[in-house]
Amino acid sequence: MSLPAGIDPAVPPSGAGCVECDAVGGWWFHLRRCAQCGHIGCCDSSPAKHATAHAAAAGHPFVQSYEPGETWFWNYETSEMYESGPDLAPPHSHPADQPAPGPAGRVPPDWAQHLG
Repeated sequence: MSLPAGIDPAVPPSGAGCVECDAVGGWWFHLRRCAQCGHIGCCDSSPAKHATAHAAAAGHPFVQSYEPGETWFWNYETSEMYESGPDLAPPHSHPADQPAPGPAGRVPPDWAQHLG
């Protein structure tokens, strides 16, 4: 079986948190992993929505949840969710001790009021 264009299972994730949020000291609700290049971005409920912005800017259609215990994929081009997909290079989630929202120490006390 061949993989759809936009998924490269050999590429490792870019890190343990949202690339753009980490660069500016921001925070996120949940994380998503680009299945093509490994970019880690924050979800659409997060204030900055970096995963969707990356998909649009880079033309990379698939993300996988980067939350512990979750294996689902999302296709931005078709707005389809898949319960599972190809096994991507490890690690498969952010560290289990990293809270959601996270990262620890950067989440405002009124974080729920900032969710999209």
